[in-house]
Amino acid sequence: MDAETRAGLSRRTETEIRAVLAGRRRGISTLLLFAGPALIASIAYMDPGNFATNIQAGARYNYQLLWVVLLANLIAMLFQALSAKLGLATGRNLAEMCRLHLPRPLVYGMWGVSEVAAMATDLAEFLGGAIALALLCHIPLLAGMAVTGVLTYLMLVLGGRGFRPMELMIGGLILVIAVCYILELFITPVNWGAAAVGTVLPRLPDAEALTIAVGIIGATVMPHALYLHSSLTQHRVVPHSEAERRTLLRFSNREVVIALSIAGLVNMAMVMTAAGAFHAGHSDVADIETAYHTLSPLLGPAAAGVFLVSLMASGLSSSTVGTMAGQAIMQGFAGFSIPVWIRRMVTMIPAFIVVALGVNATHALVMSQVVLSFALPVPMVALVVFTRRRDIMGPFANSRAINIGAISGAGAILALNIVLLIQTLG
Repeated sequence: MDAETRAGLSRRTETEIRAVLAGRRRGISTLLLFAGPALIASIAYMDPGNFATNIQAGARYNYQLLWVVLLANLIAMLFQALSAKLGLATGRNLAEMCRLHLPRPLVYGMWGVSEVAAMATDLAEFLGGAIALALLCHIPLLAGMAVTGVLTYLMLVLGGRGFRPMELMIGGLILVIAVCYILELFITPVNWGAAAVGTVLPRLPDAEALTIAVGIIGATVMPHALYLHSSLTQHRVVPHSEAERRTLLRFSNREVVIALSIAGLVNMAMVMTAAGAFHAGHSDVADIETAYHTLSPLLGPAAAGVFLVSLMASGLSSSTVGTMAGQAIMQGFAGFSIPVWIRRMVTMIPAFIVVALGVNATHALVMSQVVLSFALPVPMVALVVFTRRRDIMGPFANSRAINIGAISGAGAILALNIVLLIQTLG
């Protein structure tokens, strides 16, 4: 697909959306026109960091931490909807709003924390794709990392002109991940009754379960996704009136619910697959490579192959989206951007250092998710502050119920982080 075709695809999509806004087009098919921003953001909820934490959760604690996955996904839905609303209502993204409305020292601090979060995010995503490629093609991990870096750069270039090509590419990879985990549920013996209980009954069996729970939240509610979603909605289709904004917001909320419901079900399937495959006799399985090598003798090579394909699709798509988010963060906070290839190289460096030092790749993945959980309150609190202000949001300011839900969600994550910090410090 050449550059002109990619740009034309986006223009046609925008024209058709304008027809919907004008009332000239209706029907269920119109939902597909608005599918894009939440779809791209949702890949952050199915990245390799989720694979790592979900494998550990299922292998060690069976189905007992499924409630954490559900809680994290519900919080994610609320905050992704707020991020999209901020972009649609103000025409600016979250990082730009921070730069415009907050004191300069605070902005620099938030920028620093957000850049660390972006690097931790890319560490997980980049390593996950490299691990899958290395295992699938029987090549060294460093070689897998190099190939993954080239592939993600090519995806960024292909989707670099117009919004629609990137949306379609990421949507296709999400479909691959979802189909893979549907197949895994058919292959793996799942105790559906225990899974149902684990989904609705909150339990933290021990201190290690708390660490994994915080990792699950850090892997699910992603700081860079909150910044990125507001950026994706602000330029896709610019509304010309309050009525158009309301229509766009209505479709955006529907897309958030659908896209993140798919992501949540995929995450729950990951935990259930790990529980069904490993908990009974291999509860010590704690990393992606061991999971792959254990799956083959337990459930056959098909299960192991499907697992790797889903991991590779996750790594490629989420690493691409992570680079896009890093650009949005830098451009919003600092007011400038850098060439995408430089951004891609900078965020790859920590992953290469980790592997060169001989650090266990999956352990690095899980720790990166804990880092993300500590960085998460920064964009969450900013979103709550901005979206509740009527002078910024106008008629789109949060209702009392939304404010209570958002503050409760941010408070729950802050409380978990404080408990984990106290536990870590002994």
